[in-house]
Amino acid sequence: MASFFTDFFNVDEDALEKYGAFNVSLITDLPLFIDPFLLFNSKKPEYQALHDGIIEYLIFLRDKANAGHIDEGLLRNWYCFPEVKQNWFGFSKFMNGGSGLGIDFARALHANLHKIFSDFGEERITHGSHLEKVCLIQRGVGRDNISDFTTNLIKSFLCEYTQTFSKAHLQPKQMRRVAIRGAFFNYETESWETQAYDLPWHGGDFVLLTPKDLLTRDETWINRGDLIRHFESIPQAIPDEQLRSQVSNHFWRQLTPKKGKRGERREPTQAERDQAAANTLLEFPALIDYFIKLKEQRGDQAESISTEKVKASQHLFVAQIQALQHVLQRDTEFYKSSGNTYEEAHARVAYLKDIIENKGGHRVFYQGGQPIEREADLQVMCRLVWFGSPSSVTTEANDGRGPADFKISRGAKDNTIIEMKLAKNSSLKRNLENQVEIYKKASDAKDGIKVIMYFTLAELYRVKKILKELDLTADPDIILIDARGDNKPSGSKA
Repeated sequence: MASFFTDFFNVDEDALEKYGAFNVSLITDLPLFIDPFLLFNSKKPEYQALHDGIIEYLIFLRDKANAGHIDEGLLRNWYCFPEVKQNWFGFSKFMNGGSGLGIDFARALHANLHKIFSDFGEERITHGSHLEKVCLIQRGVGRDNISDFTTNLIKSFLCEYTQTFSKAHLQPKQMRRVAIRGAFFNYETESWETQAYDLPWHGGDFVLLTPKDLLTRDETWINRGDLIRHFESIPQAIPDEQLRSQVSNHFWRQLTPKKGKRGERREPTQAERDQAAANTLLEFPALIDYFIKLKEQRGDQAESISTEKVKASQHLFVAQIQALQHVLQRDTEFYKSSGNTYEEAHARVAYLKDIIENKGGHRVFYQGGQPIEREADLQVMCRLVWFGSPSSVTTEANDGRGPADFKISRGAKDNTIIEMKLAKNSSLKRNLENQVEIYKKASDAKDGIKVIMYFTLAELYRVKKILKELDLTADPDIILIDARGDNKPSGSKA
């Protein structure tokens, strides 16, 4: 049974921890990513040099954009990057594949570089230059784009970082000499070049390790959500009193108290405040630099918050999953069957249900005494548990019957779909309704198993009400798992 880097390569977890690398899963992406601000704000010279390299490349792109037209071949060469899937981080729901940065992103960024980064290297308000500025100005650019861009631009560092650990802790047969395309950019030839590294090899591909102090979760430190939500704090950072007054006036004029349906005065909604902030940013674009300046001043918070998020993620997705796998292996037949038939899948779900409900396994799905909030986290955790075995599985998300969490293959047309849901999911009823319609049309409709986990009695009553309304109460392929913490045996070991 293996799920993580240390399992597959028989490496001491303490050695990896001491080196500072995250113990990645080699089964599915974990929802973490590299934040370029952590490079910028680091006290490590090598990290600062990496950030300088990112800015140097952006200045190169900006200058080329200012010089005039660039054909599509160069756009693809300079802007289009695949996701570096070998680091096993990101937001892919299945395995570690992602879309990366395509030609649409390239065209949009190229067209706006002269506006977004006109003062790159010559900032008068902020302390430094930041790639994240593009997500503050350009709609549709988010954390995944920023992370993909950053990871590609520091790929040579990640290769060297991984190579150093591998040579010290892995056997030669566990590594391969790999030619990495796009390892570094040659400014003389204006092209990306290839370099070879000795890297861990698993499943027909190389593996990259990433330092934990470059990782975060949820959002980059500099992000558009904070810019909009905390807009009212930005004018306070403007030293120019006249500009500060103009900004405040423009913002508050849009938020004069409105009248409700009965003629009463009501306060502006959050959506109205957000729109007023967005409109004011368009009128006074310099506010973006003042926002970045505020973020720079609070840089230590970025490091401490990211460190806590990474620790929490490591506990949830690594330590707690290993604990659950151990109990399933020790106390059940879960990993003794392949799990790749409809009947075996049902048997595995039954084992999992018993461990969670009766043997303390529910604790795995809690953080800080609180149940997990995100259904995506539940799905990642269950894939790690399920696939931590020699099972025959595929990762196709949709075969005509709608999206699923994973599919257990038995042939081109014969498969079992498994979905993991939280009872609190506000879309649960709609999801079940859609599946009812889809399964009516599918020849192998019985092979869909839906597992719904609840943490409170209120959630249980809600699920039962939905199942009754949809006439699904007796459906054997809908399985409820009780993960409440108040009715479990105190002596459980999981």
